[in-house]
Amino acid sequence: MGFASTGLVFIVVMVAALDVSSSMAATYDVGDTSGWTSMGNIDYNKWSSSKSIHVGDTIRKFCLQSKIPQFLQVTPQDYESCTTTSPLATYTTGNDSIQIKGDDTHYYFICGVPGHCKIGQKVDIQVSTSIGQATKSRSSCYSDPCTSNSYPFISQNPFIPNPFISNPFLSSPTFIYDI
Repeated sequence: MGFASTGLVFIVVMVAALDVSSSMAATYDVGDTSGWTSMGNIDYNKWSSSKSIHVGDTIRKFCLQSKIPQFLQVTPQDYESCTTTSPLATYTTGNDSIQIKGDDTHYYFICGVPGHCKIGQKVDIQVSTSIGQATKSRSSCYSDPCTSNSYPFISQNPFIPNPFISNPFLSSPTFIYDI
């Protein structure tokens, strides 16, 4: 293998590493450290709006009372009226994970314990249709003036890695030698 082949292998490895980083799904715990509770006046919609939840991500609900149907997925109408009689899904294990799929742009959840929804224990999770956070931060680097084309041999194409831009997903560069 010559120098050109080694360079091509390096580029392929770098592109693969960048691709993996942008396709990683995130997991969000409802309410973060507070969890799913009626105690403490938690604003779950504020929590939800502070997240950038995408298709493929997972939301988790944790609670101590696992026998009570505390986490109900409902329609927008049932969400607004806090109606618990016909949920789309019921989560009762106390350690539930719900993967966000591409068929909905909103997920509505309420607490099934009487009175809890009325005092704010409900959450409207809006699924972001924008590019994932890892992709956004990686792409923005290529449009940054710091990568101006003062070195014409360095590609400005986001699909061809720039060796002068560090990749946090690689601890050290990988070199392939033909011996």
